[in-house]
Amino acid sequence: MIVGNVITRLNPEAIELSRRGIPYLSMPQALQRFAMEGKRNVVVCGTHGKTTTSSLIAWILDRGKTDPGFMIGGIPLNYGKNFRTGGGPFFVIEGDEYDTAFFDKGPKFLHYAPKIAIITSIEFDHADIYRDLNHVIESFRKLIALIPPEGALIANGDDPIVRAESGRARCPVIYYGFGPDAEWRGGEASYLERETQMEVFRKGEDAMTIQTPIYGRHNLSNALACIAVSEFVGVARADLLEALRTFRGVKRRQEIKGEAGGVLVLDDFAHHPTAVRETIRAVRERYQGRRLVAVFEPRSNSSRRKVFQDSYAEAFDQADLILIPDPPMPEKTPPPERFSSADLARDLAKRGLEAVHCPDTGTVLKETLRRCRAGDVILFMSNGSFDNLPERTLEEMRNAESGMRKE
Repeated sequence: MIVGNVITRLNPEAIELSRRGIPYLSMPQALQRFAMEGKRNVVVCGTHGKTTTSSLIAWILDRGKTDPGFMIGGIPLNYGKNFRTGGGPFFVIEGDEYDTAFFDKGPKFLHYAPKIAIITSIEFDHADIYRDLNHVIESFRKLIALIPPEGALIANGDDPIVRAESGRARCPVIYYGFGPDAEWRGGEASYLERETQMEVFRKGEDAMTIQTPIYGRHNLSNALACIAVSEFVGVARADLLEALRTFRGVKRRQEIKGEAGGVLVLDDFAHHPTAVRETIRAVRERYQGRRLVAVFEPRSNSSRRKVFQDSYAEAFDQADLILIPDPPMPEKTPPPERFSSADLARDLAKRGLEAVHCPDTGTVLKETLRRCRAGDVILFMSNGSFDNLPERTLEEMRNAESGMRKE
């Protein structure tokens, strides 16, 4: 039996499993045993960017004719699915630091036997299972210790914690980023009609110019990590460049849902304050000259807690209008620990931003439709379905547009 990490020890099926003595594994253990054993595992870890980075690496290895397997925590649009066994030597997996199962409270990524590991960032997150930042760092130290000497650690040199911890590795460390001492360094990015163009340098020398549909400093940093992996394993440069150019992104990562009445609707998974800030910044850069409406749902286990209350107040500076509903499932968080959307709206107003607190998603929909106008970009951010607000908003706008045409 495979036991998922949402199952508690009091679950009736878990109790029966124990009573009968049936063999069982956690999902990470099962992946390692049945999909990853004997492979050169590429494990993508970090507080941010895991899904996009994993998806892009899989696509690069695929275009490089290595037939990789993969397991990703999102849907890569190039595949339309998040799992493939693959027949080649590589398996790409999103290495989550969340706990494994009720019988194994260690992080999932410790089960994945990394030959190559990427660490994009290390920040405090998952306040429901980690005490503090040092507790998070402890988990990443254990991961770094697993990489064999013949492997490689691909580390974000722009993240001071990643840089400090990567010095513990027994294997070669390859730094990427935008700083002058990164082995793989990104230059200035320019946005064309449908793609981003960026020069890439290796050890200070001009290495290549990439064209890719992804945008934003955080995503271009992820692309640099993928370039480092590609070059380390020997993918042909032409295949690498073609993969970067044809990468379609990931569902719910700055995903374009549609446009109606001159309003563009985007859907994103951002929920940590850093992810919210960087996603808003990226959209602002990509759609310059358009008013940016940020709609944020504090839904994750951490964002429903007040641990990030002050940090969120500094995450929306690049938005023109912010709408925030109350957190769902408030009963799951003790009252003294609960995040307050009303307080966030007040804190944003003190920073000179236009922010609207909404009691529920129905009010969010009504206020979004009332306040938006042609030329706007609406960015929905939630790690859940958000009551299908992106789709519902588009539908209402299309109906209004259709009605105006008939008149």
